[in-house]
Amino acid sequence: MTENGNNGAGNAAQTGPQTGAQTGTQPGAQAGDAQQTPQVKMRVLSQFVKDLSFENIAAQKAISGTNVQPDIKVQVSLDARKRETEHHYEVTTKYKVESKNKTDDSVLFMVELDYAGVFVIEGVPQEQMHPFLLIECPRILFPFARRIISDVTRDGGYPALNLDNVDFLALYRQELQRQAALRAQTGGGETPATN
Repeated sequence: MTENGNNGAGNAAQTGPQTGAQTGTQPGAQAGDAQQTPQVKMRVLSQFVKDLSFENIAAQKAISGTNVQPDIKVQVSLDARKRETEHHYEVTTKYKVESKNKTDDSVLFMVELDYAGVFVIEGVPQEQMHPFLLIECPRILFPFARRIISDVTRDGGYPALNLDNVDFLALYRQELQRQAALRAQTGGGETPATN
């Protein structure tokens, strides 16, 4: 949930140098200095489910009893792309949740969710746009994706699954390391960056 209590649609997050009251300059700063540092502006235009799948395998196979000990694994991946409209970006968070029975390794249920948001982002330098899209934007989308997964598992007859917070910074760093290792194996070729 955002600080102002909105549900995220249409909210604006602004970071950057904080300015004095209505003057537009920091106390003691010169007017020229404030204009040189661009202010980051971000708005969420829309959020939506791109794809959702829930397979209730335990119900289909009539698995029941006291010998069910669920082991839940969550995989998260990210995708971002620039849209045709200037400063518009689409970020998709992809979640794959699989619950297996520890006793016999049979699958109880699977949830796959692709949850996306369209963002207007201005004032972010080009060299910082890729991490901004894959760290900050997913942080905004995560609570909504978590609620969907919680509702789907509850509606499937299981206790509501509330995902732990995802460290998108660590996820981003792991992906950079994976790409660097891949480049080293393939002879140092560039991997394509997100537009």
